[in-house]
Amino acid sequence: LPLAKDLLHPSPEEKWKYKKQHLAQSLNSYFMGVKCPGCYKITTVFSLAQTAVLCVGCSTVLCQPTGGKAKDLGCERRRVMTHQHAGGRAGHWAGESAVQPQQLQPKWDGSPGPR
Repeated sequence: LPLAKDLLHPSPEEKWKYKKQHLAQSLNSYFMGVKCPGCYKITTVFSLAQTAVLCVGCSTVLCQPTGGKAKDLGCERRRVMTHQHAGGRAGHWAGESAVQPQQLQPKWDGSPGPR
């Protein structure tokens, strides 16, 4: 029996609704990785950041707060997907191959760490 609405791919109108009025309740906010145009370091930024976000490498302003979503200032960004929301996939930058989930696991050889 097919569903009347596609729950995995909501329409643009559905995406703009308040988080509790979605057909399947979900948040409107997310974390994103912002790549600095100067030093190319990646900083994790919350989409609804209420303070200006500076680059850790060169102190360039990456995002400015607005009344709602943080406004990026011409930086390359991508949505950071957690394992729960990505369905096992990880986001990637344009021109780079996708990171496989097994590459994200820390490797431990059984030896004690540095002392």
